[in-house]
Parts: sequence; structure tokens; C-alpha cells
Amino acid sequence: MTNIILGINQLIDKLKKGQSSDGSWKYPFDTGISTDAYMIILLRTLEIHDEKLIRGLASRILSKQETNGAWKLFYDEGDGNAAATLEAYYALLYTGYVQKEDRRMIAAKRFILENGGMDNVNVFTKIMLSSTGQYKWPSSFPIPIEIMLLPLSFPFNFYQFSVYGRVNLAPILILAENKFSLKTKNSPDLSDLRVTRSGKYDWTIQYEYRSLLSAIKDGIEDLLGLPEQLHSMALDRAKNYMLERIEPDGTFYSYFSSTFLMIFALLSLGYSKNDPIIKNAVNGLRSLQTDIDGLPHMQYADASVWNTSLINSTLQMAGVSPEDSAVQKANTYLLKRQHDQIGDWVIHNPNSLPGGWGFSDVNTVNPDVDDTTASLRSIARSVKGSPIFQDAWDRGISWLLSMQNDDGGWPSFERNTQNPWLDFLPIEKGEYIFGDPTSADLTGRTLEFLGNYTDLPKDHPSFKKAINWLLENQEQDGSWYGRWGVCYIYGAWAAVTGLIAAGLPAEQPSIQKSADWLKSIQNQDGGWGESCRSDSNKQYVPLNASTITDTSWAVDALIAVEDKPTPAIQEGIHYLLNSLDKEDWTTAYPKGQAMAGSFYIHYHSYRYIFPLMALSHYHQKFG
Repeated sequence: MTNIILGINQLIDKLKKGQSSDGSWKYPFDTGISTDAYMIILLRTLEIHDEKLIRGLASRILSKQETNGAWKLFYDEGDGNAAATLEAYYALLYTGYVQKEDRRMIAAKRFILENGGMDNVNVFTKIMLSSTGQYKWPSSFPIPIEIMLLPLSFPFNFYQFSVYGRVNLAPILILAENKFSLKTKNSPDLSDLRVTRSGKYDWTIQYEYRSLLSAIKDGIEDLLGLPEQLHSMALDRAKNYMLERIEPDGTFYSYFSSTFLMIFALLSLGYSKNDPIIKNAVNGLRSLQTDIDGLPHMQYADASVWNTSLINSTLQMAGVSPEDSAVQKANTYLLKRQHDQIGDWVIHNPNSLPGGWGFSDVNTVNPDVDDTTASLRSIARSVKGSPIFQDAWDRGISWLLSMQNDDGGWPSFERNTQNPWLDFLPIEKGEYIFGDPTSADLTGRTLEFLGNYTDLPKDHPSFKKAINWLLENQEQDGSWYGRWGVCYIYGAWAAVTGLIAAGLPAEQPSIQKSADWLKSIQNQDGGWGESCRSDSNKQYVPLNASTITDTSWAVDALIAVEDKPTPAIQEGIHYLLNSLDKEDWTTAYPKGQAMAGSFYIHYHSYRYIFPLMALSHYHQKFG
């Protein structure tokens, strides 16, 4: 017991010391080296000579190279990742500080060619290569730009894609339509990375889908007018979609990828490199810079709201008073970030008013369910007796409940965007980029919030529908698939804690099945660990090592289920207490995911947040 209290206090002290002066926590949102590579390529293409940043990013990229010349997205990713390696290789050559003859570049080139060369990378890497003059655009892109003109009533329209898909797709459609590419006198020559010498550039668009595209285009022309007019109208619609959604910091929807693509799309439309919109966008990307181990990293997005809401709610769960200055500063920060503007979410949810929270510090129009429940947990203990907090609470709850999908669960950004057409898109990872379906983690976390933090009656329809969705979507082994974490342990934790908070007894068969599954995958050292390969394989893949975050999720779920500290719980707690100061590859292993096989996130805050949550729940329940 003494050790648990010491561990809790150690984590509280660590987190408090990391708070920024504005009340937020700015732990890095670490997405590997791809954004670092893209920033180098962007700066060099725009001929912006920020040599200090370019040198720093190059040093970070080189520091992550494997002995075989490749780069990996995660520790156990086989020999390496072909797309990441090509992106790193390209960027390093573009700096001018690393030459092709360098042994590190020779090894990287060998790995790229052994893995299919430039033609074998994913479509988004090909889009970057095409935009910078290294690869040919296809004669027709998988999605015609005329989709911008289709009405909402049409079964296949722009707003049936998720918001994350739309903000990346709009500039891509412009680029693909204009077949834009921009090289400079210093662009490296990557032609030797092509394995095929046929002269053909492979975008793997099947003939059957080309026929479908033609049919869609013909239908649009019949519906709306002449092809020439449609082309101009669609380009304008895509351009305006971007310009109308630029955040105060100059980024397009606060994401690195969409902003990067917007810059090239605007250049393709005739904007100057020195146009204020482009300069502001570049500065917005620069503001995403963070430092990790003394080297710069370009974050994909700022994660301040997410970090702050999670940390502040967990501190209070661990016993820190709502009157504590750290808590009050954090809540003041969060109140200022609650949304009061209409965003794209209103298209599928027209009867609700703003009230959610977004992920990043600068996010003003793209709230999400996860950040909203996290922020509401953070302010929950300050609502009573405060009209300001009460108003924020009421607006947040109203928006949250309005976002429930018709199937009973919760999505991330927009309700009811499921579309069977998405299954036919010949774009790998399309379900991650263009879809925003109900997920077990969002549904479970929302249930946990509503059950433990509100007085919503347990027979409320929102509870019943969400419980039914979770019970119907449990995996055969007893786990659940988590959309935004890695992956089945995360989903099981979210679902189990949510179902119990919603009023289901711990003896309920689905809950017991999940608890049994968690116990069956516990490691000999008492911890848990899951590989990032789980999401691509669509089934649980053990990491064969334990991580602090996975162990915290598993232990927290078992604490919610059990009425006494079982051996599995005790061993898990023992692992956590012995690992609080641990530093090795497992503490840097990604625990967040956005796109299977392509995009993983190492949240530097998770190693403190989730052990604190698990230890606090253990202490509160078992004394």
C-alpha cells in the first residue's frame, strides 16, 4: 500500500512539473519521421532556407535509421517500412547535406529497391512524389473532382467522406486534376528508385473502377451541365472548401498533411510562393515544431487539449483538489478552447449547437467526441456553483449526446457518415482515411463518462443503444477493436469500463469473457504488451514485451471488473510500480494509431497518465 501511494504521488509530481504557464500540457505528439521529411521537402521546394531547422530535422531522421538502412514505424515492424524509408531518403538528399554516395543512403536505396521501389509505396507517398516532380500523375484519379458538386442527397458525395478524409482529399483532387508538379534546381533525381523500366507509372486503379468513374462523371455532366463548366466549378468548390477552413494559425484544419497538400494545391492554382496564405500556412506548420531528445520534430498536430484534459481529469481522480492551482489553470485553459462555431459536423447533425472540444490548441471548428468527454471529465468537479462552468457543461453534454450514431455507438468527428461506397475505393487504408464509423473505444469512453460523471438515468435510450452496440460488436476472443489506440487491449479497456459505468454487472457474460481474455494474454513479468501489427492483421498480436501503457489499460479494466485484488491485478500493479522510471524501446513504443500500417503515434504523456489512473483506481477500490 505504501508503494502505491508513493507511486501515485510520484506521478502527480511529475505531471504537475510539466504544466505550461498557460495551464496546458504540451507533451509531444510524436508521429515518427515522415512529417520531418515532408517539412524538409516543403521548405526546399518553396526555397525557404531555414537551415537550422533543416539540419536539425535531418539529424533526427538519421538518428532513427536502422542498421540495414531502413526506417521503421514501430520497433517490431520487420525489416522496415518502404514508404517511410523512401520519404527519409528523399528528404535527406534534398537537404544537400547528405549525398547519394553516403553509405547510409546506399543502404537506404538498397532497401527501397528490394521492397519494390518507388512504384510500391502507398498512394499518399505517391501524391507527394508527384507534387514535387518525382512521379507521374495518373491519367484519371480514383475520385473525380466533380464529386465536389454532387448534392448531399446523392448516394456518393463529398460529405459522405469523414472530415479527416475531406480535408486531405480536397487539395489532392485539385493537384490530381491539374497534374501539378514543382521541382527546383536542387531537387534530387529519384528516377533510379523505379524498379520497372516500362515507362508506366502504377497507381493500381483497376479497369472496373475506371468504368465506375466514367459512369459517375457522365452522370454528373447529365445532372449539372457541360464538362468545361463543371471542371472550373469543381476546382473553385475545392479551393473554397480549403480557404474557408483555415485556422487562426494558418493551418488547414490544424493538420500537417492537409496543410502541406493545401500549399501545393494553391500553387497549382497560380498562387505565388510568397502569397500571404501560403506564408501563413508554412508558419503554422513551423509552430508544430517540438523538441525530443534535443532534436526538432514536426508534430502532425498539436495535442495540447487532449493532453491537458486527460492529465487534469486524472490528477483529480488521483485526489488532487479542484481548488488546486494546477487544476484551476488547466480548466481555465480548457474553457477557452470549447467550440462556439459551427463546423462541418453540423451537416449530419443539423439540430445541435456547438459545445464540443477539439484535439489541438488552435482547433476552432473540428470538435471530436473523445476530446469532448475528456474535457468534460476535467471540469466536472468545478461545475457546481459556477454559472460559467455550468454553461460549458450543459453545452458540452448537449453536443455529445447529439453525436450518437443511429446504430447506437459514437464516432469521432461526425455522425452517420457510414457509406458502403467507401468499400469500393481503390485506395489502400481507405476505411481509415475516409470513414468515421462507430468505434468501441469512443463508445466505451463515452459510456464511462456518462455513467460516472452525469446523472443521466441508466435506462436512458442513449445508454441502451450504446450497450447493445458494444455487446453486438465484441470480438470472438472477448476483446474489442480500438480505433485510436493500439488496439485490442485499448478497445477492451474502453468497452469494459464503459459497460460497467453504464450499469451492467461485472458478472455479465461479455464482461467476464473480456476479463478472461485480458488475463490470458498477461506476460510472465506481470505486464501486458500489444504490437502495432494488431491493426493491420485485424486480430490481437502480442508484442512479446510489456509496456507501461498497455499494462495500465489492462489492469484498470480488471480493477473495474473484480471485487478484490486478484493475482493478475497484483502482478500488473507490481509491474507498474517497478516500471515508473523505466526508459527503453517499450516506453517509446506507439500506443496511438490513425492509419493501420502507415501512421502511429507515441504520446509522451501516456506513460504517466494511465499508470496514475490505474494506481488511483486500485487505491480507491481496494484500499
